[in-house]
Amino acid sequence: MENVRKVLITGITGFVGSHLAEYILGLNQGHEVYGLCRWRSPRDNIGNIYNQITLVEADLSDLGGLIRQLDTVKPDVIFHLAAQSYVLTSFNAPVQTLWTNVIGTTNLLEAVRILRIDPVIHICSSSEVYGQVSKEDVPIRETCPFRPASPYAVSKVGEDMVAYQYWVSYGIKTIRTRMFTHTGPRRGDVFAMSFFAKQVAAAELGLREPVIHVGNLESVRTFCDVRDAVRAYWILVNKCKPGEVYNIGGNRTMKIGDALKLLLSFSKTKCEINVDPRLFRPSDVTLQIPCTDKFKNETGWQPEIPLEKTLQDILDYWREELSRNPWKALTVIK
Repeated sequence: MENVRKVLITGITGFVGSHLAEYILGLNQGHEVYGLCRWRSPRDNIGNIYNQITLVEADLSDLGGLIRQLDTVKPDVIFHLAAQSYVLTSFNAPVQTLWTNVIGTTNLLEAVRILRIDPVIHICSSSEVYGQVSKEDVPIRETCPFRPASPYAVSKVGEDMVAYQYWVSYGIKTIRTRMFTHTGPRRGDVFAMSFFAKQVAAAELGLREPVIHVGNLESVRTFCDVRDAVRAYWILVNKCKPGEVYNIGGNRTMKIGDALKLLLSFSKTKCEINVDPRLFRPSDVTLQIPCTDKFKNETGWQPEIPLEKTLQDILDYWREELSRNPWKALTVIK
């Protein structure tokens, strides 16, 4: 893939998509970066690279629009990151979650098939497909059975399998990843560590009480920095074989509660913790420790950014964001 010129990122305005675009541009190898997004998608995350990328408007639900835009760009590689990615929301919006993640992915792959273009396509599945595993399954390998415990997880099983089917049936060059917990600056405030950091920053700025509302703190996660994740994704499309699937994750494992304590160690304000029943999922996945040997052995990738820096950067992001836009503190749970 050394000759890749045109890179298309779906979901470029999101958390991972914006970091991936920054990483590719930072390589200074002449790649043209295109971002597929909806007209109403916020542009905040790509403000610093807006003039270095080309945005193309399309919706994953609109096959005709996808065909027109892919025919115009004719990308060499596609990173498919766009998704309804919040597990708790999927319980309230299961149909929308399934439609976006399964039908949307199918539309994207169908557009590629119809146009007879031949990009390498990274399909971003999720560790959530494994569901609640037993201790005997840990660390979780790619061969672990699917036990989806949320509509989001079901949608990612569908996306994962559709990508595999298009490789088997049509030779569409999909490579799937099942990414484990990843976080960092610009992470949406509906995700645990970013949600906590936003509350800490709001308390420091005097915008809210110094009380951190939390859900289940006993779940075990292995954390990865988003900047390590996007580096892995770039290596993936350059070194890995189509049709394969890879677990990707960090190397720091702990309970969510311990990660929160580490975050609070960077706070300038002493905060209380309030366990809020509204933040618990109807069914939860409490043990996620990946085996990433397959990916590491094939690529040599290793996570490099320590969790301490990740959490410090998330907190600094929210300090700056709330300083500029204090009204955003109002969106924290009441």
